[in-house]
Amino acid sequence: MRIAMLTNNYKPFVGGVPISIERLSEGLRSLGHEVYIFAPSYEVQEDEPYVIRYRSRKKKIRGEFVVPDIFDRSVEKKFEIISFDLIHVHHPVLMGYTALYLGKKYKIPVVFTYHTRYEMYLHYLKPYDYLLRHYNHNIETGKRDQLYHLYVGSEKVVRLHNRIFTNRCDLVLAPTGSMKEYLEENGTNTNIEIIPTGLSDEDFTYDIDMVNTIRSKYLRDRKYLFVSISRLEKEKNISFMLKGLERLKERMGDCFRLLLIGDGTYKEELIAEAKLLGLEDNVVFTGCIEHSIIHNYCRAGDVFLFASQSETQGIVLLEAMAAGLPVIAVKATGVNDVVYDGFNGYLSGLDIVEWENGLEKILINTIQRDWMRQNALTEARKYLSSKIAGRVEKLYKNLIFYQGMEHMCEN
Repeated sequence: MRIAMLTNNYKPFVGGVPISIERLSEGLRSLGHEVYIFAPSYEVQEDEPYVIRYRSRKKKIRGEFVVPDIFDRSVEKKFEIISFDLIHVHHPVLMGYTALYLGKKYKIPVVFTYHTRYEMYLHYLKPYDYLLRHYNHNIETGKRDQLYHLYVGSEKVVRLHNRIFTNRCDLVLAPTGSMKEYLEENGTNTNIEIIPTGLSDEDFTYDIDMVNTIRSKYLRDRKYLFVSISRLEKEKNISFMLKGLERLKERMGDCFRLLLIGDGTYKEELIAEAKLLGLEDNVVFTGCIEHSIIHNYCRAGDVFLFASQSETQGIVLLEAMAAGLPVIAVKATGVNDVVYDGFNGYLSGLDIVEWENGLEKILINTIQRDWMRQNALTEARKYLSSKIAGRVEKLYKNLIFYQGMEHMCEN
């Protein structure tokens, strides 16, 4: 098969969607298929075979996300040259519209992966960010004015848009069972299959010398080393995690350090908050780390910490589990599908005391922590990319076959 992957973001941008696309593409290529990735241009990027760059607009969203130029005809020109069998798009807006247009024009099926709870990212747009802050103020004061209802309405518009888009696709892939349920409840009638982002074989390996160096460098005289990987943005709920660590320090003393791996627009605010909470020497903001070695950082840790409620799968959780880390996280869609409370970690509600208690339990009981490490590895092995690519291949072939039959009947 010849497959076109269309995306609004890709490397060098660091995020779950680029990782998912890269791993699926590599898995499909290993099965003998041609996979072309249509990705936006960045100021600094590497040329890669089968990655076709289209133009991006100069202005970025929040200075971080490039905006695809959907009027750039270079994508369609490639479709005129290359005979594709199927389009797999990874966003419902911008390149999502291009995918539907090209699918209809060339009479090929369009597959869509629902990666993101888009209504939880409205604050990236300035008008919605203002509405969100006003909405939160209304919640605190108990008021329900027109701006409050406007924000609630904007979330409904996003869900309506996604319902319309998914129902125009030929197949929808959801990374977890809970996300499939969410889409069905939102009105998606198109067939939905559960296809998680896969893990590579490298995620289960590590360089013991590098691991020991990392642990020695960052642990210093403390007893426990925690790891968290995240974009430093509001929706990742890192402030909640810092407050939980403040409580842990009050109860168990100055016994830990946290490696907070990632970058984002909230970095300076989080650094200031860590200092205010007395965690200045406990939290290390490492910045971005090359993905090819990040598993060594996970392996160097004792527990993986997470508090985001905006994930659809949470690939970083599986990557941490592949390194043998039990997880402390907040209950949320995506998270609940891979972290089982009391088995490979602990889950809490949006309650700092409950979250910290789970972390405390896992630190105190070393036998249970070792047991959870093994359970985390066992769960992670279910998500190997080679297995995932084989499942997607079958779905692609069935879709192409049945759509071909439909066109024959129409003629």
